[in-house]
Amino acid sequence: MQNRKGFTLIELLIVVVIIGILAAIAIPKFAKTKDKAYVTAMKSNLKNLATAEEEYFSDQQHYTTDVTSTGLGKYFTSTTNVTIVPATGSGWWTATATHSQLTGSTCGIGFGTANPTVSTAGEGEPVCTP
Repeated sequence: MQNRKGFTLIELLIVVVIIGILAAIAIPKFAKTKDKAYVTAMKSNLKNLATAEEEYFSDQQHYTTDVTSTGLGKYFTSTTNVTIVPATGSGWWTATATHSQLTGSTCGIGFGTANPTVSTAGEGEPVCTP
C-alpha cells in the first residue's frame, strides 16, 4: 500500500467555492466603504469652505462665490466639485458639493439660510443626500 500525500480534487474545489462565497460577501461591503469615504471628503471640504468663507467675510464684509478667492481652491481635490450659490446680500450663503466617483449623492451647507440639500439641517451643518 502506497502512502499518498496531497489534496484530492474535491477538497480543492470545496476550498475554491468557500473563497468565492467569502469574496462575494466582502466586495459589496468594500464598495460601500469607499462611498462613505467620498461622502466624508465632501463634508470635510464643505466645513473647510465654511471656515474660509468666514475668514473672507471678516476681511471683506461680504461672502464670496468664488472658491479660489478664499484661497481654499487649492485644498479641494479634482474629484470634488464645489458650487457656491451667490448670496443676494452679505448675510448668507449656501454651497453644494458633488464627487466625480459617487453618483446620486450631493452634500450641502448653508449659513444664514436653509441648507440647499436638507432644509431641516442646522446652520453650518454639512448634510448629504441620499
